[in-house]
Amino acid sequence: MKLSGISVFFPAYNDAGTIPTMIIRAMQTLPAVTDDYEIIVINDGSQDDTGQILEEMTKHYPQLRVYHRAQPSGYGGVVRAGFAAATKEWVFYTDGDAQYDPRELALLVPAVTDEVDMVNGYKIKRHDPFHRIVIGLIYQYFVKLLFGLVIRDVDCDFRLMRRKIFNHIQLESTTGTITFELVKKVQDAGFRIVEVPVKHWYRQYGTSQFFNFPRVARTLVALFGWWWRLVVKKEHLAPQKALPVKRET
Repeated sequence: MKLSGISVFFPAYNDAGTIPTMIIRAMQTLPAVTDDYEIIVINDGSQDDTGQILEEMTKHYPQLRVYHRAQPSGYGGVVRAGFAAATKEWVFYTDGDAQYDPRELALLVPAVTDEVDMVNGYKIKRHDPFHRIVIGLIYQYFVKLLFGLVIRDVDCDFRLMRRKIFNHIQLESTTGTITFELVKKVQDAGFRIVEVPVKHWYRQYGTSQFFNFPRVARTLVALFGWWWRLVVKKEHLAPQKALPVKRET
């Protein structure tokens, strides 16, 4: 099947060694799954050659839109901006570091039906240093238990979603906590999620922005704040006025 239209979004931070491959692989894949597509990259204050490479690529790919930020705004802030910039019926996003292969978007599309609102990838096998695998497993099961999440892989940022979801949920996170905030709000709003296995690859370029002890500690503190808001107070389930979406310029 082909979808009516897809916005593909890549957050990028110091991904000069990988973002060109991500864009080219997406361009190779998209014509097979839709006749109407765009690719959006938000360069979140990169200090390497990411910005220059992206500008050069816009000369060759008219479907590519690039937004540059002078200073990093945090992973959550960039993901929210990508959703806001999307214009097509479906939105697909994954990180610009090439630990996921955008060609596997073709595996997610067949899972789409009229009843499905979000297709979430899950890692067949995690390819990371041993300490990251251990921390990731602990974090994964802890978050699923704490927030009552039903999907098997909360932090697999390889997702295909209906854009209309964001007419009903409002994301607030500016950090990596956006992953479980997104899944929790989508789940509690009654949208249907299905899962598809995808490959995960070793990082070939750059370093992880999450896996350092100060950032993990801040995330743990934030976890309990979000638990209070989403599980105890259930703020997101209270009637809210629709807010205008701020678009990237």
